[in-house]
Amino acid sequence: MNTHRVDAPDLDDEALVNRRSEERIPAKFEVRFSHKQEAARALRAYSLNISAGGLCLRTQKAHDVGSPVSLEMIIDGEAFQLQGVIAWVRDESEAIGVRFTDVSESDRLRLQRVVQNIKR
Repeated sequence: MNTHRVDAPDLDDEALVNRRSEERIPAKFEVRFSHKQEAARALRAYSLNISAGGLCLRTQKAHDVGSPVSLEMIIDGEAFQLQGVIAWVRDESEAIGVRFTDVSESDRLRLQRVVQNIKR
């Protein structure tokens, strides 16, 4: 399993936060996800935080950085089906970072609205 961050293998947490274009907000909700090549095997995980650009999940399944994933989640009453890529993996805390990819403008706006509602 690859445990490095994409494009930033030596950055610490503070530097990683500063690279994000969207603020991450602590939020816990269920996420069903699968690797595209394993679409029939949907797995469940729980979020630790979210932004309009991605989220952090706690999971016990091994993941490789760069792997594409499909996500289904309901956040603050809004259902989302999004595509993403595993951006980083931390074995010691069983956490992964997912960067959303190919997000439609309407989903991006909904994500921003939901994140702002959670932040309040």
